[in-house]
Amino acid sequence: MKYLLVLNINPDVLSALTEQEQQAIFDGHQKFLTTTKESGEFHSTVALAEPAKSAVVRVRNGLPAVTDGPFVESKEFLGGFYLIEVAGPERAYELAAMIPDAGIEGLGVEVRPVAFEDGL
Repeated sequence: MKYLLVLNINPDVLSALTEQEQQAIFDGHQKFLTTTKESGEFHSTVALAEPAKSAVVRVRNGLPAVTDGPFVESKEFLGGFYLIEVAGPERAYELAAMIPDAGIEGLGVEVRPVAFEDGL
């Protein structure tokens, strides 16, 4: 079964970390990638740019309107995700706990089962 491991970013939390702590996060993500690739559980990953570089498209009265991001009133934003394929939720939780964000106060890793897929 496929699971999406969602990484929500809080820039205030990250900016409060030391350079060494930020490097440890990067190193931890590399270790996670290596582990899941070696086990055959890795499917794909995406890292997203910050909301200031995004746009929102809304169609009103048949006309599209594009506005600058961010599009939500929140300190957190979707920073990226890993898509994994594992035997069940327990393994998905185990892998999510390996991602360094899970161990940082104010961050976490959301685990969501994939209900539908096309083109993966």
